[in-house]
Amino acid sequence: TRVPPPDSTMKPGSPIPVNINSPGVRKAARFGVYRYNNSSNDLFLFKDSQINKAMVQIVRGLKYMLHVEIKRTVCEKREHSSLDSCHFQRKKNLQQMLRCYFEVWITPWLQKVHVPVVHCH
Repeated sequence: TRVPPPDSTMKPGSPIPVNINSPGVRKAARFGVYRYNNSSNDLFLFKDSQINKAMVQIVRGLKYMLHVEIKRTVCEKREHSSLDSCHFQRKKNLQQMLRCYFEVWITPWLQKVHVPVVHCH
């Protein structure tokens, strides 16, 4: 994951804005969505539709702080595991969008991902 170089006013370990389209941000957002799906009681899976803001902090790995919009898909939880093939819900009465804040810790050298914070409304 590429992180912009800190400027002279930046303190080590301070969160810095990161491009919402970077592969690391998109991967972190997907981990947040998987965590949401695993803890929700919804019949359908949700998928990230838009990343509104992303910050990253270097702390024994990378800690992503993300503001993400997620939407209900047509895929039922019991049938699908991959979100890539799931399309967003088209039926008006089943459409739902949530605004979420995710904190995703990625420790690449240990191949570990931890999502301690998932707040969606």
